[in-house]
Amino acid sequence: MSAKSLAFLNRTLNEFSNSMDAPSLTARIRRHWNDLGELIRLPLAHLHFDTGADRAALMRIYRYFTKPHARYRVVPNKAIGVALIDLRRFSTRAEYLDSVKGKGNAGPQSRRATARGYYLRPIDRNEFIDEIHDINLSCEFRQGRPMDAAYREKVLHFQDKPYVLYYGLFNKEGDLVAYCNVGLYGNFAGTEQVLGYRNSDGIMYLLFAEVIGRLIETRQCAFFMYDTFFGARDGLRTFKRRIGFRPYRARYTID
Repeated sequence: MSAKSLAFLNRTLNEFSNSMDAPSLTARIRRHWNDLGELIRLPLAHLHFDTGADRAALMRIYRYFTKPHARYRVVPNKAIGVALIDLRRFSTRAEYLDSVKGKGNAGPQSRRATARGYYLRPIDRNEFIDEIHDINLSCEFRQGRPMDAAYREKVLHFQDKPYVLYYGLFNKEGDLVAYCNVGLYGNFAGTEQVLGYRNSDGIMYLLFAEVIGRLIETRQCAFFMYDTFFGARDGLRTFKRRIGFRPYRARYTID
């Protein structure tokens, strides 16, 4: 490990120590030390913003991704432990599903949801204003945290963005059970919003598997992003890994 990397780790551990309660300090430092050890070995992804679709909006996203991290001021906001799938690894949707075929992973989980009649299709969100609001209100807490106030406010009209794909997941009766907004930023895509009802049918695995399959087939981008691993709770980390996301370091450019 280089002296620069070691200094970064030490600074980060000091920040953790200063911000934690004593009873949980040792366990949480150990977890974050493991995270930071993994950080040094992360592969690097070069992610490029193409602002042709909406320069002002994509510039705002670029600035948000590259501003100093709220806790680790020495690194950009979305640069360390970014959850990515390298879509270039797969020629077909079937190849992707074969890579996540283990027990509990997206392959078998998505097939179970398909067998129960669930399916994904593009949507006009303005045709599902009530249904989207109901999904947003369906759980008071997600990942152990209260739902953001913005989700509790009913949107009366959605304004589509030209660089975003809007998908809905439906049950066999045709009811909306989950939705996902996917931003096409350049050589990578990312989830802008994704939410669904809680059930045991594997619907969120199917949602992601279908979105990933479509991105592979259309060759619209090289990477697919789902926020970051570091800072996420264990359950969400496991979910991401079961879909095929892996942590990367990211370096951003913009045209």
